[in-house]
Amino acid sequence: MTIAYGPVASGFYRSHPRVFMTTSQTLPKFRQQLILAVLMVCSLLIWLDNTVLSTTLETLADPVRGLDAGPAELQWATGSYTLAFATLMFTAGALGDRFGHRTVLAIGLVVFAGSSVWAAYASDAGQLIAARAAMGVGSALIMPANLATLMWTFTGPARATAIAISSTSAGVGMAVGPVLAGLLLDHFWWGSVFLVNVPVVALALAGIAMLVPNFRSPVLRPLDPAGMLLSISGLAALAYGLIRAGQVAAWSRTDVWAPLAVGLVLLAAFVLGELRIRVPSFDPRLLAQRTFGGGNAALGLLLFAVAAVTFYNAFYLQGARGFSPIEAGLASLPTALGAILGAPLGARLVHRWSLRPVSAPALTVAALTMGAYGLLGLHTPLIWIELLLWVQGLSVGMVLGPVTAALISSLPLERAGAGSAVTNTVRQTGSVIGIAVGGTIMSIVYRRAIEPSLSDVPGPVQDRARVSAEQARHAATAIHRPTLAHAADEAFVHAMHVGAVWIMLIALFGAAVLVIALRPVGKPTGLVQEPDYDREGSCSVAGAAPHSGAGYQPAYQGDDVGGH
Repeated sequence: MTIAYGPVASGFYRSHPRVFMTTSQTLPKFRQQLILAVLMVCSLLIWLDNTVLSTTLETLADPVRGLDAGPAELQWATGSYTLAFATLMFTAGALGDRFGHRTVLAIGLVVFAGSSVWAAYASDAGQLIAARAAMGVGSALIMPANLATLMWTFTGPARATAIAISSTSAGVGMAVGPVLAGLLLDHFWWGSVFLVNVPVVALALAGIAMLVPNFRSPVLRPLDPAGMLLSISGLAALAYGLIRAGQVAAWSRTDVWAPLAVGLVLLAAFVLGELRIRVPSFDPRLLAQRTFGGGNAALGLLLFAVAAVTFYNAFYLQGARGFSPIEAGLASLPTALGAILGAPLGARLVHRWSLRPVSAPALTVAALTMGAYGLLGLHTPLIWIELLLWVQGLSVGMVLGPVTAALISSLPLERAGAGSAVTNTVRQTGSVIGIAVGGTIMSIVYRRAIEPSLSDVPGPVQDRARVSAEQARHAATAIHRPTLAHAADEAFVHAMHVGAVWIMLIALFGAAVLVIALRPVGKPTGLVQEPDYDREGSCSVAGAAPHSGAGYQPAYQGDDVGGH
């Protein structure tokens, strides 16, 4: 049975009595709290998986303990997940509107669990990439349905509080994920980091079955299969071309420029197609607005930089520095702790000074911390690395939450769902391209830096050493050439330094875009009013939030319930 709670359902049911069953009162408070706990488990699952993989990359590159995966395959293992997540999320929100958000949430969890088992027992890098893409499909189904269920369960001030509590699962996942992965990798095989998802999914499914009503929107959005196909194909082709560029010597090759060109054409066709649809799943028109479009561009550039520098950090700590997985997980904790502290600190400062003077300097500091990777070496004291990661997490946390909330608040309430879909798609797309570009820069610079050290090395060993520093280290061990391993470490660090400079420049460009996007125009026109509905369906203003973001409300991920 599909049950609709809340104001929209109440008014809609009076004219469509056979479509919804409705109740005259909200869910009991205790049941709301239990539903929130279940939703937090679902969100925690996704954040755990994101952070767990970064700790596992070095092991997956190992030919003995892992899958002997090369840099391009590791880029795809990360990027295929984000690609599916980015391009399916707005379609998943429409599926929830049609078939019920509990149904879509449960299906997403089942897909996520099944693909986690597939990933755990993958016999080669190709299977892992495919399994990771399937996990991305599951995540794309989970996130919009998760948020929609939360939005239907809570109303008024309780909704903002619930969103704030739910958002803490991101910080918990970021903190626990690397440590959990380190413990598992120290005691079990690499597949255990994916297999651990299964009991968490089982717990979430049990909670959903017992507690969560199957909320459904009375306003159905189109599924847009053509747009979904164009966006997936375009981003995949673009990412393939960028990653392929890091594997070959010349960008003039057809297998480099042709995928790049095809990807750009398909993405252009996707945008043009969405512009022709009356109610698009992904509305490019929103990006034409200076504040919303510029703010999302800045967030996309920030996520580009975060994804690239996280990719570097995984190989720096475990590869070049020789940390064990658990040591690398513990060393990454300051990033998560900084992000957990940064989100509420940013909200408080925005409330005092407004959004622009807080978020733009914070994004600038985040960019500089990424550039500071250019100062890290093989013997940098750990305390400096920890301090750098903490400041980075703090500054990123001060940007993401307040800016995301302000961007959604800048739209009319009826466009909030479409705006959330655009924001999340841009952010995930930034991550996909960041991994592709960051990894490509690292591969090209590393290959050039290691070349002088290969003149007196046997031919087959030369080929392996050119692939990556991980391959070079294992080849050096096999032929008892410690000097080759040291040369690989030095070449990797040099490649990280060069990549860090480019990443910093891209993030600084994002800060400049944010300054322009948030530039005030004229005098404030008033407050953005949030409607609060009483039990009879009437509407009144319960609270207000300035367009500048001074009335920050906690950010969320996923799609809204149809933009109500």
